[in-house]
Amino acid sequence: MPAQMPLTMLQEGKGCRISEVRAGAELRRRLIEMGFTPSSSVRLIGCERGNLLVNVNGARYALGKGMAMKIMVEPDSFEGAEIG
Repeated sequence: MPAQMPLTMLQEGKGCRISEVRAGAELRRRLIEMGFTPSSSVRLIGCERGNLLVNVNGARYALGKGMAMKIMVEPDSFEGAEIG
């Protein structure tokens, strides 16, 4: 099994797959509604003013670092593929 890491550790421009969301019930529900579900592809677009700009399922979101720390990811086998 590939090593997991928090979304905040991903390098800018890199893609990965979400492996799990380690959050309380309300935050987990909110993230799932936004598309942050296990096995979804996510790409880190950049960091701006302490927020992570990410692309998940064709939608762009700005996440605070605290929220992004709860999203565990693993390397994507199709890392070079363009997402959204």
